[in-house]
Amino acid sequence: MTADTVGGVFTHTVDLVRGLRDRDAGVSLVTFGRRMTAEQRTRLSDAGVADLRETALALEWMEDPWSDLQAAQDLLLEIERDQRPDVIHLNAFAHGDADWQAPVLVAGHSCVFSWWAAVHGEAPPPQWDRYRTAVRAGIAAADAVVAPSASMLVSLQEWYGPLPPLAVAIANGSSYEGACPAMPKQPVVVGAGRLWDEAKNVRALVRAARRPGLQGRVLLAGEGAPEAGSPGVESLGALAPMQLAQVRSAAAVYAAPARYEPFGLGILEAARDRCALVLGDIPSLREIWGDAAVYVDPGDDEQLGHTLESLLANPGRAARLGEQAHRRAAVFTVPLMTNGYARLYDRLIAVAQRVPA
Repeated sequence: MTADTVGGVFTHTVDLVRGLRDRDAGVSLVTFGRRMTAEQRTRLSDAGVADLRETALALEWMEDPWSDLQAAQDLLLEIERDQRPDVIHLNAFAHGDADWQAPVLVAGHSCVFSWWAAVHGEAPPPQWDRYRTAVRAGIAAADAVVAPSASMLVSLQEWYGPLPPLAVAIANGSSYEGACPAMPKQPVVVGAGRLWDEAKNVRALVRAARRPGLQGRVLLAGEGAPEAGSPGVESLGALAPMQLAQVRSAAAVYAAPARYEPFGLGILEAARDRCALVLGDIPSLREIWGDAAVYVDPGDDEQLGHTLESLLANPGRAARLGEQAHRRAAVFTVPLMTNGYARLYDRLIAVAQRVPA
């Protein structure tokens, strides 16, 4: 299995490794993107990864990654020759068309083209054509493609052409169980994630915080500070998972007015903490959260601000929404996610065994 150490894919990978370990399946993991932190290494060790190869080799969405991608492919094929795994599980696209012997699953957690279209309303400029070619080749060569939502599967097909016949949505799960006991809620709004990512639309929260009813009640956690002098916003910086959990557990509302979010593990964790969810009105989040959230147009700052003010002014409604989100979050467990992947692995192995050598 491969993993990206930069974003939420890493958290997903840790939970999946743990789930597979509990089913007596061993995972050899290769990490890309950047060197892991000590905290990330501890999480993988606790999850029970059988074999770990750590690299800082670039992924296909990074700047000028092509020589690193070739080096990564060489490393991955060497590991396959040494270990003879039953399945290759790639949490990225570009290595899908390597000369694999085992069946290959490509998991598409997000992609540049669907991200760009959601943020800019158009396809990326020509400098991304080589990226598109690499992703298209990786998907076309895969034996199976997975995405965390049906909406993301549709996006992959729209931007990169036909998917293999075995293409399924497997929702993410989270091992985070929420604060216990539940903490008393305070009239504050929390937003979290990569604050520089236009798809997360955190600037909308910064603008909403200028409203009189939100002054001093919007807390932002993550990489990248809001604009200097932004009134009413408290920037918490990048927090360790348990620090963020403490902040979230005391917040009445979690806001993610995203323009693009194929799944959203941070939203799931906030639901486990009984936060009322205010989310961007996009197909993937509607698919995942149904009536357990309030939706706002990502481009309508006035609607976002009014919705947040209304919830803070009505703690009873916020609490009811938080309970709805908490109940909905019970669907997204690590065992259920692991079962989905394990069934898919079994199908791939069975097909490979029927193919003559």
